[in-house]
Amino acid sequence: FGSGYVGLVQAAVFADVGHRVICMDTDAGRVERLIRGEVPFFEPGLSEMVIHGVQEGLLTFTSDTKTAVQSSDFLFICVGTPSGDDGSADLRYVMSVADGIAQHMNGRKIIVNKSTVPVTTGDEIEKIISKKVNKKFFSVVSNPEFLREGEAIRDFIYPDRVVVGSNDSKSQRILKNLYS
Repeated sequence: FGSGYVGLVQAAVFADVGHRVICMDTDAGRVERLIRGEVPFFEPGLSEMVIHGVQEGLLTFTSDTKTAVQSSDFLFICVGTPSGDDGSADLRYVMSVADGIAQHMNGRKIIVNKSTVPVTTGDEIEKIISKKVNKKFFSVVSNPEFLREGEAIRDFIYPDRVVVGSNDSKSQRILKNLYS
């Protein structure tokens, strides 16, 4: 969820190594441009990687939350958290994604939060989703990103660290396998 800097880089790299990836964004215009291979920011090698992923059928784009949720095993939240006037993170986009996930769940999902958020945000995401979905059908994992502009693809492929936080050890193992 989110085709900005973090979400698009992650989606393109996962597709490049053979995973089928759906990149969901609420901006239908951005989705249309991405389908044409038009990346809205510069990151060396990213445009080529996106075009290749689309051509291979491994990278698709949608603005339909239901399609994204119901077609995926992992749901990565990669949306903006702009700073408020007091410096705190504005979590409305993260919580909106959580609500959309809850509305369309159709089986076991691992929800991975990559957005820059304060501690306990995962608990809040879990509360939102568990209002509509039994906890046995999902787990929430925190997985912050450490990407540098101009080096994001390299940083994602060859990270100096991967941080995964969850109360669910099975989801941690599954995510570790995904990254390896």
